[in-house]
Amino acid sequence: MKIRIKGNSLRYRLTKTDLANLAASGYIEETSDFSPQVFKYVLSSATGNVLSASFENNTITINMPQNMIDEWAHTDRVGFEENNSGMYLLVEKDFVCLDTVAEDQSDNYPNPLLC
Repeated sequence: MKIRIKGNSLRYRLTKTDLANLAASGYIEETSDFSPQVFKYVLSSATGNVLSASFENNTITINMPQNMIDEWAHTDRVGFEENNSGMYLLVEKDFVCLDTVAEDQSDNYPNPLLC
């Protein structure tokens, strides 16, 4: 899972494995070690009808309704967004980049622009 933050915009991008793990367990997380502190970002299943986010104890958590997770994991839907809380939230599938990049993209979704 990747995170992108710009102002009041927060985006998570998930690989195939990330989304499969989220669908199976309702929870995924990534960490970055800023020794002695650790920054964590989480995507977690939640009740309700909209995406929501919180920041506590060096952890950003996006809560995603289970029905969204189920739809996302079993369809071609690219992602979900929410803009009602003053924070723009976007969770989306991570596609193979069109440009040459050094990172491993073998677990990314096929880019529809390459098909």
